[in-house]
Amino acid sequence: MKVSNWGMYPSTEADVRSFATPDEALHRMQDVQELIPRGLGRCYGDSSLSANILSTLKYNRFLEFDRERGVLRCQSGVSLREILDVVVPAGWFLPVTPGTKFVTLGGAIAADVHGKNHHSEGAFSAHLDRFSLLAPGGKVYECSRTENADIFWATCGGQGLTGIILEGSFRLKKIESAYIKEESIKAPNVHELFKLFEDSMHFTYSVAWIDCLAKGKSLGRAILLNGEHAKIADLKTDAQRKAPLSLPKKGKISVPFNLPSFTINPLTVKAFNSLFYAKAKSGRHEHVVDYDKYFYPLDSVLHWNRVYGKKGFAQYQFALPPSTSYDGMVRMLELIAQERFPSFVSVLKFFGKGETGPIAFPMEGYMLAMDFPITDRLFPFLDRLDQIVIDAGGRIYLTKDSRMKPEIFQQGYPRLPEFLQTKAKVDADKVMQSLQSKRLGV
Repeated sequence: MKVSNWGMYPSTEADVRSFATPDEALHRMQDVQELIPRGLGRCYGDSSLSANILSTLKYNRFLEFDRERGVLRCQSGVSLREILDVVVPAGWFLPVTPGTKFVTLGGAIAADVHGKNHHSEGAFSAHLDRFSLLAPGGKVYECSRTENADIFWATCGGQGLTGIILEGSFRLKKIESAYIKEESIKAPNVHELFKLFEDSMHFTYSVAWIDCLAKGKSLGRAILLNGEHAKIADLKTDAQRKAPLSLPKKGKISVPFNLPSFTINPLTVKAFNSLFYAKAKSGRHEHVVDYDKYFYPLDSVLHWNRVYGKKGFAQYQFALPPSTSYDGMVRMLELIAQERFPSFVSVLKFFGKGETGPIAFPMEGYMLAMDFPITDRLFPFLDRLDQIVIDAGGRIYLTKDSRMKPEIFQQGYPRLPEFLQTKAKVDADKVMQSLQSKRLGV
C-alpha cells in the first residue's frame, strides 16, 4: 500500500503489518531484511517509512495507573489523546507534550518529543522511568537510566532504529484543572521577541507564533504565549469551577480533500499573518483557555495537512545554541522574507539544558519550526538554510526531516558514532531501517 506521513512527502509502497503480542512483532522482524515501527504517522517526513512497516496501533493497552503517585505504564501504541482522556479527569497531565496529541507513546519516546516547557522541564525522556525494547535478535531489553542506559538513551530520540518499543512507564504532572492561564504579549520584531523570551523564563510554558514574511523594522514580529496550569481559583466561570477537570465537548472541522497547491502562497500567508498580528491586542493580556486550545490548536482541524495540496509540505525545524541563536535567527528570517517562502505555521521556542540521547534533537538554545509547501524551488532553498544552521552550530530535527543531506546530519549530531555503536549492539544485522536512515547513511 502507498504510505506517507503527515507532510505527505515522501510517499512509498510499503507492506504494513500490525502486532498484538511481542512474539508477533519478533516474527515480523525476523521475516524481513528491513523494517521500521510506525504509530500514527505524525513524524512529517520519512523517519517511519520503509519497505516494511510494523504498526504499533493494535498494541495499545493501559497496563497500570498509580493515581496517587501519578505514574502511568502502557503499551507503545497508546496515543497521547487516549492518555489525556484517562489521566486528566484524575487530576494529572502529560509531563511534556508536542503540538499534537495524535502521537503514540512509542513515537513520543522514539522522537524524544519536546513541548512548550523544555526550558523548564526538559524533553519527554526527562520524565520517562523505563521501557521495554524488543531487539531484532529476539532479546527484550529493560531500559532505564541505570539498566541498559546506553540503549535507553540511544532509543530516546533514536527514530525507531534500535528496535520495537513494547511498553513504557513515565511520571505525570499534578493539575487542579484542565485549563491554562495564558499570557499573550505582542512583539513588534525579533529583537523585542528575544527580550520577552528572556523575561519569561519563569513561566512553565512559552511559545511564540512568528511572522516569517515580515521585513524591515517588523522582521520577526510575533505573539508570545506564556502559560501555567490554572488553579481552581483562576477559573472564570461557574461551569469551569463546577467541573474543573472536564472540557466542554467541541465540534471539529475537517479539510475533506487536498486543496489546490497554490492555496498556500506568499500572498495568502502574508495576508493571514497581517490579519492575525493586527487582531492581537498590544501589551500583556491574560486569558484562561482549555488545554486543547493552548497545546493543540491545530488538532481541532482534522486533516489540516491537506491545505498544502497533493504535493504536501516539509516542516523545517532547527535549533541553535544560545550564543548564535539571535544572529542565526535574524539571518534565517531575512532570507525567508527576501525569497518570499510562505510558512503557514511558524513557532519559536526556547530549549533548556538537560541530558539527551546521542541523536536526540533538543539542545540548549532557540528552536524555530516552519511549514513550507513543496515546490521546485523549496529543496535548494532549504539547503541554504541548512548552511546557516550548521554555521551557527545548530542541528535539524530528524522527526520532521524529509530531505536533509548526510553531511549536514553528521555535522549537526557529533555524537552519531556513539549511537551507531549502541545500534550495532542491539541490531547487528541492521534490520531496523527507514527511508531516512538509508538516506542519511545511519
